[in-house]
Amino acid sequence: MDVDLSKFFDRVNHDLLMTHLGRKVKDKRLLKLIKLYLRAGVIDNQLYNESREGVPQGGPLSPLLANIMLDPLDKELEKRGHRFSRYADDFTIVIKSQRAGQRVLRSISRYLENLEAGG
Repeated sequence: MDVDLSKFFDRVNHDLLMTHLGRKVKDKRLLKLIKLYLRAGVIDNQLYNESREGVPQGGPLSPLLANIMLDPLDKELEKRGHRFSRYADDFTIVIKSQRAGQRVLRSISRYLENLEAGG
């Protein structure tokens, strides 16, 4: 089962992400710089749009921030005994049957919704 979480990262709560980062990174200057990066905004059709949520995709920090944000998912998949591979917002879980795959997809989707909500 292959999953791409790009939409997940379009909606990541900055405060939640910064909380996760604060557990891993102790340098306050670096945390401030990352927060500025997240809130830098984008220019779309010559109009500036403020960034209030989400992680900029395609930038150099995106994979790192995704890996930090999804570390709890890795731990959850390990706890459940799943064989998986993940890099940034792409991951594969090895499942024995289509029925099991559908069950795992529903379960992991609920887990990610809870993670996104800060739970």
